[in-house]
Amino acid sequence: MLLSEYAKQILYGEKFSDKIQDLPEKIDFDESCVLALPKTPGRDHKLQISPENIKFPKGHFHELEKKAIALHSFANHELLAIEMMACALLIYPHHTPELKKFKQGVISSLVDEQKHLKLYVERLNELGYEFGDFKLNDFFWKYMPKLKTPASYLSVMALTFEAANLDFAFFYQNVFLELGDKKTADILATVLKDEISHVGFGVHFLNKWKEDKSLWNYYNELLPYPLTPARAKGKNFIEHVRKKAKMDEDFIQKIKHFDDNFAITKRKEWKK
Repeated sequence: MLLSEYAKQILYGEKFSDKIQDLPEKIDFDESCVLALPKTPGRDHKLQISPENIKFPKGHFHELEKKAIALHSFANHELLAIEMMACALLIYPHHTPELKKFKQGVISSLVDEQKHLKLYVERLNELGYEFGDFKLNDFFWKYMPKLKTPASYLSVMALTFEAANLDFAFFYQNVFLELGDKKTADILATVLKDEISHVGFGVHFLNKWKEDKSLWNYYNELLPYPLTPARAKGKNFIEHVRKKAKMDEDFIQKIKHFDDNFAITKRKEWKK
């Protein structure tokens, strides 16, 4: 299958099955893969993006509906990541061996995100809910038009959104463990393990492309407004998982101490 065909089916396909289609045994990098960015990904009625937003529960995850809303939110993020990764396969060139390796890394991350999405949706189903029962937002996707290069894409996807998920997955894994919900906790453990490799993928390529700049300075140059490094972490900052992702100590400490009063990192209470 051509790379463009594979990515288009995921990005433009409207059914849930399109978003989680299996990776073909062989993918050929077609010569003319660069396409214009679509306004929105393909979605059927059940998965339509809504201008409304359902608030993420601040706690009480022993309550079935609040647990379902949390899982639904996690699944929404996975779907958006899948679509952004498919888009990255289409809009960036791959005329050099290095850029082909970049896209191979994107494909690997995409397959992991599909796995995460399926796990979250299966867990939702076990709880009596379906994906699409709550509102779906497009927060991640809104930044896609601003990501003009593979480097800017990695700064946002890998070193910001997925890096923040290192903290969130670690935190909520422990929340659900304490509540006795090992099944949900195990899903989050899988997500955390994979996210470490995804962040590491971003670190690897940005280190190759930063020339004589520090990773921190290069990262900040790439971040599109209004994103700041505050979006790259949760309230509970977990250093050791970032070290596993090969972030350098200077970068880790600068992220850790970065403060612009972003609400997520300022939450006073994260209840269980």
